[in-house]
Amino acid sequence: MIDVQENYKQANAKMENAMVFLDEALSRIRAGKANPRILDGIKVDYYNTITPLSGVANITTPDAKSIVIQPWEKSMLKEIEKAILASPIGITPENNGEMIRLGMPPLTEERRKELVKQARQDGEDAKIGIRTARREAIDQLKKALKDGMPEDAEKDAENEVQKIHDKFIKKIEDIIAAKEKEIMTV
Repeated sequence: MIDVQENYKQANAKMENAMVFLDEALSRIRAGKANPRILDGIKVDYYNTITPLSGVANITTPDAKSIVIQPWEKSMLKEIEKAILASPIGITPENNGEMIRLGMPPLTEERRKELVKQARQDGEDAKIGIRTARREAIDQLKKALKDGMPEDAEKDAENEVQKIHDKFIKKIEDIIAAKEKEIMTV
């Protein structure tokens, strides 16, 4: 027979992981101000090894509208510039021979709508993860019912898993609404 509290903890942990995933995904969405995390997905060729950008350079935000990338080796400037141009962030790098500066252009209305759509998709992906965790927890409870767990205890546990699920779904909806507001604020 399964431990119901352990089942709750496992479901809760899986749902927390979905929230971490959402937080990571939303941090990469540019909302008008400079955030070095938008560069997290960019990889560069560092002596025939694909390396994250943060592994070959310092990334700083001197002000709200720009990001400065200072490579540890000047020979990496061209590689970094090429990787940024090939990435989907949509910013043209300015290379002055010492460092690369990314000026954050003001977002157009069309680009804002695309970013909102992307944020909603990331929210939906996180909801799918939460629903999957709920389904797995309920499946374990149904299996325990077959193994001799009392039916009313199983129903109570299912309701508790549903409450945990609802709490996380509400949290995601609130986070997405806040991100949409942030993106659409001019």
